[in-house]
Amino acid sequence: MREVTSLPESVHEERVWIPMSDGVRLAGRLWRPHSSDDRPVPGVMEYLPYRQRDLTAWRDSIHHPYLAGHGYACLRVDLRGTGDSDGVLLDEYLEIEQRDGEEALAWLADQPWCNGRLGMMGISWGGFNALQIAARRPEGLQAIAISSFTDDRYGDDMHYMGGALLSDNLAEAGTMFAHATLPPDPEMVGDRWLEMWTERLESAGPWADNWLSHQRRDAYWRHASVREDYSDIRVPVLASSGWADGYSNTVTRLLANLDVPRRGLIGPWSHKLPHLGQPGPAIGYLQQLVSWWDHWLKDIDNDALDGPMLQMWMQDSVPPSTSYEERPGRWVGEDQWPSPNVQEETFPLAPHRIADPGEAVREETLTVSSPLSVGQYAGKWASYNAPPDLPYDQREEDGGSLVFDTDPLIEPVEILGAPSVELEISADQPVAMIAARLSDVAPDGRATRVSYGLLNLTHRDGHEHPEPLVPGRRYRVTVQLNGVAQHFPAGHRIRLSLSTSYWPLAWPPPRPVMLSVCLPGSALVLPTRSPETDARLPARDLGEAEGCEPIPMTQVTPGEHHWIVRRDLADYRSALEIVKDNGRVRFDDIDLEMVKRVTEEYGWVADDFTSVYGHTRWSITFERGEWQATTVTETHLSCSETALHLHARLDAYHGDERITSRNWTHTIPRDHV
Repeated sequence: MREVTSLPESVHEERVWIPMSDGVRLAGRLWRPHSSDDRPVPGVMEYLPYRQRDLTAWRDSIHHPYLAGHGYACLRVDLRGTGDSDGVLLDEYLEIEQRDGEEALAWLADQPWCNGRLGMMGISWGGFNALQIAARRPEGLQAIAISSFTDDRYGDDMHYMGGALLSDNLAEAGTMFAHATLPPDPEMVGDRWLEMWTERLESAGPWADNWLSHQRRDAYWRHASVREDYSDIRVPVLASSGWADGYSNTVTRLLANLDVPRRGLIGPWSHKLPHLGQPGPAIGYLQQLVSWWDHWLKDIDNDALDGPMLQMWMQDSVPPSTSYEERPGRWVGEDQWPSPNVQEETFPLAPHRIADPGEAVREETLTVSSPLSVGQYAGKWASYNAPPDLPYDQREEDGGSLVFDTDPLIEPVEILGAPSVELEISADQPVAMIAARLSDVAPDGRATRVSYGLLNLTHRDGHEHPEPLVPGRRYRVTVQLNGVAQHFPAGHRIRLSLSTSYWPLAWPPPRPVMLSVCLPGSALVLPTRSPETDARLPARDLGEAEGCEPIPMTQVTPGEHHWIVRRDLADYRSALEIVKDNGRVRFDDIDLEMVKRVTEEYGWVADDFTSVYGHTRWSITFERGEWQATTVTETHLSCSETALHLHARLDAYHGDERITSRNWTHTIPRDHV
C-alpha cells in the first residue's frame, strides 16, 4: 500500500459521544476536514463492535482520515455494549442495534459541520448492518459501500451452509463471547469503567446457544436478512468481497436482484478490505470510494459508474498452499449479472470420470462412506489471511472421497460463477450430508481446491422444513458450490470429489453414512466463459492501493500462528489445533498494551461420529500503568446422536483479582443436523 502524505483537505480528529433516545451513549471517533467548520460536508459512518479505540484503530487510521481529507465527515461508532459505548451486546443484528444505527446517522446529519447527506460503509459486521440499515431507509442515507457481508443470515453466513452446521458457528460465537465481555477504557469513561464492565460480565452468555437453537431457517434468521425482500434497498450499492472469503457469493446475488445503481468487485482476497487485500493484488479501493461518494453525496459527474458493473479476478492455476502472498490472474468485467457471456455446461458423471457433454454413461452405482479425517486440510470457512488457513493439497482428502476426473484438458477452460452438482443418490441413514469439492489437478497430481459446497440432505427441498431421508430411497438433489473465477490450463484435469463428511469445517451427521450415487443421472454443471469476452468488455483500471499512514504500534513480544494436525495411532485420537497469538502489542498513541491469544481445537476418536468436539479459548489483557483487566472465555461443543452439548466459561480479572467466574451448560436437541 502506498502511504499518502498529502490530502486535498487538512483533517481534524476527535472523540465524540452520541446520545441515544434511551440515555445510552455510543462512543465514536470522528475525522472531518477543518474547512467543514464553514462549509458542511457529507457524512460517512462505519458501525462495528470491534473497538475503535484499540482493536480496529490501526485499520481505521488508514481509510477514515483519507476519506476525510477528500471532503467527508467520517464517523466510526462502537456498537452498544462494546468499546467505550454504554450498555450490553447480547447478539448480532438485533433490532436495538439497527435503531441505534439510525439514531447515530440522525445525530451525524444534525451536526453543524455535516450537510445532512449520508453514506455508510463497512466490512463484515459493518457491511451487514450498513445493508440492513439501508433496508430501513433512514432519512439522509443516500449510498452505501460494503465488503465481505451477506444478505442471507441462515443460508450464506458462518452458521450453516446448505443446512449443514459449520464449525465457524462455534468459532465466531467464541469471538463474540470474548468481544462482548471486554472492558471500556478508563481513560475514556473514567471511574464508571468498572461498573460498565461488570454490567457486561453479568449480562454475558455463550452466543452459540442462540445460534445452535435455530438449526433451520426461521424468523430468527429471516430478521435482518435483506434477501427476504430486495426491494427494501433503494440506495446505490458498491459491494465487494474475495474468492478466499466465506462471503464470496453475495456480491453477484445483490447485482442480480437489486433494482438500484450498483457496482461489484470480487478479488482474490480473504476477509479483508480491498485496499488491504490479501492474497494480493490489493487495489485502489479508497480511490474508488472517493469517486463513489463524490458521485452520490456531492452530485459530481465523474467515472463512478464507468466500466463494467462487475469486476472479478480471474485466478490462474497455482499449486496448493495454505497461504499466498499473491494470486496470479487478471481482472475481467461483466456489464450485467447473470451474464450472457457465461454458459452453463453439463458434464455427466461416469464411473470415476467427468464425461464430455452429451456422452452416454453406462448404468452403475458408486458408494462412499468417508472417514472423519476428510476435511482436516479444508482450511477455514472464511480465510482471514491468518496463515495457514487456506485449503491444502486435496489428495489426502480425496482418499476418503468419491472422485471424478476429466481427461487432461486439450484447451484451457475458464469458469465464472457458481458451479453445481446434480446427483441421484440414496443413503442408509435418515440424516446425511454431502460435501462436493472442485479441484484443479496439475500433471504431477497435486490438487488445488477451487470451490466447494455442502448439502445437509434433510434440507434437500429447502431450509425451512427439513425432512429425514428414507434409507434406500432414491432422491434427486443439487449441491450448490461457492462462486469462483478460475482458469484451468491445458494439460490439467478438473476434479469433482464427493464425501459424506467434511470435519472439522462442518459438523458431521449423527452416524456414519453409506451414500450411493447413481449413474447416469448425476452431473457436474460448470459456468464457462470464453476469454475472448475480455476484448469486448475491458476491465477498468482499479489503481494502486493507497491510504494514510497508520497509527504507530509496537510489537513488544512476538506472536505465533499455527495449524497442527495431530493423530495418535495408539488410541486413534486426532485433532486439528489452531493457535492465533498476537503477542504483546502497544498502541503507542494511547499508551495501552494488549496481549491476545486465541486457540481452537477440533478433535475426534477413530470414526466415532459422536466423539467429535470443538473448543475455543480467548484470553485478552489490557494494561496501562497500574491498570490491568483480563477476560478469559471458553466455549466447548460436543454431541450425542440426538443432542448438541454446549459448555461455556467466563473468567474476568482486575489485576490479579478474579472478579467474575461463570459457567453455562446447555443441551440442544439436534434438529435434522
